[in-house]
Amino acid sequence: MRRNTYDPATGQVTVSEVRAQAIRQTADHYAALFGDAPSLAKLREQYAMSEATVPAKADREALTAFFFWSAWATATDRPGEPGVSYTSNWPHEPLVGNTMTTSAAMWSMASIILLLAAIAAMLWLHGAGRHEEEAVPPKSDPLLGAVATPSMKATRKYFFVVIGLMLLQIAMGVITAHYAVEGQSFFGLPLGEILPYVVSRTAHTQVGIFWIATAWLATGLYIAPLLGGKEPKFQKLGTDFLFYALLVIVVGSTASGWLGTLQRSGTDFSFWLGNQGLEFTSMGRVWQILLFVGLLLWALLLGRALWPALKTPSESRGLIAMVFLSATCIGGFYATSLVWGQTTHYSMVEYWRWWLVHLWVEGFFEVFATAVIALIFTKLGLVRASSANRAIVAETIVFLFGGILGTLHHLYWTGTPTSVIAVGAVFSALEVVPLTLIGLEALQTWKRSQGTPWLAAYKWPVLCFVAVAFWNTVGAGLLGFAINPPASLYYVQGLNMTAAHGHAALFGVYGMLGVGLMLFCLRGLYARHLHADALLKPAYWGLNIGLAMMVFLSLLPAGIYQAWAAISKGLWYARSAEIIHSPVMETLVWLRVPGDILFAIGAVYLGLYALRLLGRGGRRPERATGGVTEAVRT
Repeated sequence: MRRNTYDPATGQVTVSEVRAQAIRQTADHYAALFGDAPSLAKLREQYAMSEATVPAKADREALTAFFFWSAWATATDRPGEPGVSYTSNWPHEPLVGNTMTTSAAMWSMASIILLLAAIAAMLWLHGAGRHEEEAVPPKSDPLLGAVATPSMKATRKYFFVVIGLMLLQIAMGVITAHYAVEGQSFFGLPLGEILPYVVSRTAHTQVGIFWIATAWLATGLYIAPLLGGKEPKFQKLGTDFLFYALLVIVVGSTASGWLGTLQRSGTDFSFWLGNQGLEFTSMGRVWQILLFVGLLLWALLLGRALWPALKTPSESRGLIAMVFLSATCIGGFYATSLVWGQTTHYSMVEYWRWWLVHLWVEGFFEVFATAVIALIFTKLGLVRASSANRAIVAETIVFLFGGILGTLHHLYWTGTPTSVIAVGAVFSALEVVPLTLIGLEALQTWKRSQGTPWLAAYKWPVLCFVAVAFWNTVGAGLLGFAINPPASLYYVQGLNMTAAHGHAALFGVYGMLGVGLMLFCLRGLYARHLHADALLKPAYWGLNIGLAMMVFLSLLPAGIYQAWAAISKGLWYARSAEIIHSPVMETLVWLRVPGDILFAIGAVYLGLYALRLLGRGGRRPERATGGVTEAVRT
C-alpha cells in the first residue's frame, strides 16, 4: 500500500486486483451507510446519522471516491521520501505502516524546550526589568459622568440578542451531547427526525461564534464614541443597520442550513446557502459574503468614531490605535473564508480554513481582546497608560509571531513538507507565553482594585476579565499545548482532547470576554441602581464552575481514553462505535450532565439579569446631549 504508483502523465493509480476488490467492497459499505440500507440502520443510529444522508447515487459515488483518495494520500509514500506519506503518516495505523515519523518526535521535544526557555525568559525579563510605581486609582469613577450618545444607546439591543444566542447555543450543545448516547433520539423522543445531529452540532459551533462576535462588535461601537469624544453624523443609523443585517445573517444562515439538510437539497445548495460542512466556517457562501461586508462596515463605523482620539496626541493613543488596527484586521482577515471555491482541492480548503480558525482567532482576536482590556483598565485608572502601551506591543509581537507561524502545525493532512510542520510545532508553543503573562497581570490588577470602593460597580466585569486570563492559561495554554506538538497531535487530533481544548478556550476565553465586555457596557448604558448585581454572582460562578466540570469531568477524561485507543490500535478504533458507545465513554458523557446543568443555570441567571434590566428600562440622568463629558476624554 505504501508504494506510490501514481502516473502524472495519465493521472492514474495502479493497484492490484485484490486491493481493487477491497476498494469496491469498502465503497459499497459507505454507499450503503450514507444511503438507507436496512442492514446498517443500527450503525447509523450509533453514528447519529439520518437515513439517506446522501440520497443521490452519483453523490454517494463521489463521496466514496473522496474517501478512497483521502485514504490513499495517508498511506502512500511521498515521492523521494520513503516511509513518509503525504499526510506525514497521519492517522496512526500500524497495519499500513502509518507510525509517527522521526521528525514529529524530534520537533515535539524541540517545541517543549522552546516553551520552557520562552517562559523562563519572560519571567527573567519581567523580574529584572525596571518596575514603575503602581497606578493609583482615582477617588471616584472616571466614567460616571459619561453621557451615552444615541449610537451608544443603540448597542443595547445587541447585548440582549447576545444572551438569547448564548442560551440557544447551550440548548444545541445539550442535544448534540445527548445524541452520543441515544443516537437519533432525545430521552426517547425522535428529535433526530427534525433536528439531525449534523444540524444541532453545526448550530452549536456556529451560534457560539455569532454571539461572541456580536458582543465584541457591540463593545467596539459602544466605546468608540466614548473614546473619540463626540458622535459622528449618522453613527446611530449605521449601528442600527448593522444590527439588523447581522440578525438576517444569523437567522438566515441557521434556517437555510437546517432546511437544506432536512430536504437533502444537494451540494450546490449546501455550498451557496446551506451547510458547507466545514467546522466554524460552515455557513453558505452567500452568508459568508454578507458577514464579510458587515465586518467591514463595523470597522468603518469604529474608525470614524475613533478618529478624533487617533489624531489627538495622548498617552493612550497607542492603545486606541491598536484597538482600531486589530478591529480592521478582524474585518479584513475574514476574507480568507472566501478564498476557496466549490471545486477547490480539499487540501487547499483546509489550508485556508485554518488561516481563519487559528490565525483569525488566535492572532487578531487575541490582540483585540488584550488591547480592549488594557484600554478599559487604563480608563479606570488601574493601569498606567505607558505600562499598558509597552505590554500590548510586546504581547502583540509574540501573539502574531507565534500565531502566524504556529498555524502551520495544523497542516498534517494537506501534503505539507515536514519542515513546515516543524516550524508550526515549535512556534505554536510560544502562544502559551503571552497568555500566562496576561493572567499574571489580570490577577495583580484585581488585587490592587480591592481597596477602591467605587470599583465595586465593576466587580463582575473585572472578574470576567480575570476568568479570561485563567482560561487563557488553562484552556488555550495548557490544554492547547497538550494537543499542539506533532507527537501529540498525531494521535489525538479529532478526538475529545480537541473538544476539551475547544470548549475551555472558546467559551472560557472569548465567551467570558464577551460576557465581561457586555457587563461593562451595560453598566454605562443603564443607571447604576437598575442593575441586579445579586443575579450576577450565581451567573458568574455557574458559568465558570460548570465549564470546569464539563471539561475536567467529561471531555478531558474522554479524550485521554480515546488517546489510549488511538495509540494502542489506531485512530479508526478511537472513533469507532465500539469505543464511542463503550460503557466508559457513555458514562463520561453522562458525567457532563452536572456541569451542563450548572453551566445552563449560570446562563439563565445572566438572562434574568438582562430581562430585569430591560424590564426596569430606566435611563441614567444625562447632563448634556450629543457628546461625551470631558471626564472620559483621552
